[in-house]
Amino acid sequence: MEVRHVICMVSDFFYPNVGGVEEHIFQLSQCLLRRGHKVIVLTHIYNDRRGIRYMTNGLKVYYLPMQTFYSQSVLPTFITSIPLLRNIFLRERVTIVHGHSAFSTMAHEAMNLARALGLKSVFTDHSLFGFADMSAIVTNNFLALSLADVNHCICVSYVGKENTVLRANVDPKKVSVIPNALDSHIFKPDPSKRPSDKINVIVMSRLQYRKGVDLQPAVIRHICRRYPQVNFIIGGDGPKRSILEEIRDEVGNERLKLVGAVPHAEVHGLLVQGHIFLNTSLTEAFCIAICEAVCSGLQVVSTNVGGIPEVLPSHLIHLAHPTVQSLTEKLEYAIEMELNGKRLDPWQMHEETKNIYLWSDVVQRTEIIYNKVHLEESSADLIQRIPRYKKCGLVAGWFMMFLVTLQFFILKMCDRLWPSKDIDIAVDYPVNTRRHFPEKDNERNINFSLSNVGNGIHCHRFLEEDN
Repeated sequence: MEVRHVICMVSDFFYPNVGGVEEHIFQLSQCLLRRGHKVIVLTHIYNDRRGIRYMTNGLKVYYLPMQTFYSQSVLPTFITSIPLLRNIFLRERVTIVHGHSAFSTMAHEAMNLARALGLKSVFTDHSLFGFADMSAIVTNNFLALSLADVNHCICVSYVGKENTVLRANVDPKKVSVIPNALDSHIFKPDPSKRPSDKINVIVMSRLQYRKGVDLQPAVIRHICRRYPQVNFIIGGDGPKRSILEEIRDEVGNERLKLVGAVPHAEVHGLLVQGHIFLNTSLTEAFCIAICEAVCSGLQVVSTNVGGIPEVLPSHLIHLAHPTVQSLTEKLEYAIEMELNGKRLDPWQMHEETKNIYLWSDVVQRTEIIYNKVHLEESSADLIQRIPRYKKCGLVAGWFMMFLVTLQFFILKMCDRLWPSKDIDIAVDYPVNTRRHFPEKDNERNINFSLSNVGNGIHCHRFLEEDN
């Protein structure tokens, strides 16, 4: 018998912010709505975007009154957000809380509270982390505490699974691999947009250290000096933009264009202007950008870090070590293939990749996880929850046990002040849904672009809805 789940997606990173996590949450939510489930999204306020909004197909988004603390994440407290999150979970009758991104404080707090309320929790890890530097050590300890009481984890690659199991001390049986997906109906080659008298190298990423931006100036300087017909177009923004502005002043605006942050709906329009896609990431769990580039008919030169080697067949990607010399050599090889006409036909590349990563597959595999955790026994009993944190270490484990105990008493106080019977149940958005993808949808991807969401229906008073 099929189960209709009420899923609460939680992350600090969501629209109008633009990125891989944001796009993944939106697309997965749309597909789950299409399958007949109820989905809501929790995130923090973004400027004047606050309260409740309805996006495409009735996707309900709560922009909670929480200010960001660092890198678009809210301050971790595990205490002050309890009344608000509890209210939303009860009024929406949530059954599964699905957190996204190890960097998201809101996701970890919501998953922990879900377990305290006897709900099921699922976590998707979109990133890889090291084990040596101080930031990685802190993040890994924090993640281990958060995942000690989670029902199931999802990673986007097998390398990502191994990394999560090691750094968070999670049972491998509780971790599944479900890759990202793309819409091959949007990412198609368009030779008419590519210039014939020059070669454009496209870079599309956040301009930060882990994306290897520090490697790019030396590569750009060498290629511009050797190949006068090669130009670079870089999309994205971040703290490393200044070093690219310096090299732009050196080689000229015509040779290097910095177009800033690019909304996902405009990514394809930028990709089809190029011949080669360059990815210089120092760590990457999956990297959907290289799939979008290949599907659009571009040659891809990428570092061979993290889960990237398992994403594409070897003949569709030029893998390099994360060094200036190796990246330069592979980029020169790709340029020579362009100049000599020896590269693969763009439409052949599209045909080979269009059915590899489909949203219809991702949502069906995610449903299997939901159905599995739905059948698991769930208890909010404090005596059962506390021992799960003993494996997290003497100091961290006992500190988390203290927080869980404090959380228990705060929830008891909330039950007295705001009894669940007095909380109004939210009215579901009236949408037409289908329990299954039709047969034709198994042959193609299903996409709901963020370009079409607009501002939607919104409520200015928090926790009020337009009927």
